[in-house]
Amino acid sequence: MGRKKVYLLLTDTGTIFTRMIKLYTKKPYNHASIAFDNKFTEVYSFGRKKPRNPFIGGFVNEDVRKGLFKNARCAIYSFEVTDEQISSMKYFINKIDNEKHLYRYNLLGLITFILNKPYQRKRAYFCSEFVARVLNEGKIIEFQKPLSLVSPHDLQSIKTIELEFEGQLADLLESDAPTMYPIVS
Repeated sequence: MGRKKVYLLLTDTGTIFTRMIKLYTKKPYNHASIAFDNKFTEVYSFGRKKPRNPFIGGFVNEDVRKGLFKNARCAIYSFEVTDEQISSMKYFINKIDNEKHLYRYNLLGLITFILNKPYQRKRAYFCSEFVARVLNEGKIIEFQKPLSLVSPHDLQSIKTIELEFEGQLADLLESDAPTMYPIVS
């Protein structure tokens, strides 16, 4: 019953949509995902279902080895969890995965986020709102603001997480499953 690591993956894919978000946030990363393994094969978020269309989105099991992620800059953070915490987080994710056809990307929530007005839609999340909810479900952190106002930068600012890697995501993934990531500026 040892502790295991879970990873927060924050990315900047450089798309027009994400550049527009960055104009507002003025932060380096605008997409958040949660990963349950250090090879990044089990990565979850709410994002694009079709890489070329930012408006068709929902729950995704992301393949960070292709598509928009190929040229992405990233920051990877880790935190230790118990088996019980992993079970709670995965239970929540599996519940969504089993009903993913009912879930949508919370584009309206992104707009209310910009206005700093909390707005929780039923069965809809944007990426950092989803990751915050997963962390909440696992009792990893209790946010001091509504989850619909949690940004990727808020996730990056969690005091109990550790920066493992920063740089081009492709550079990290080219190596054969490292267990410790170098921090690159």
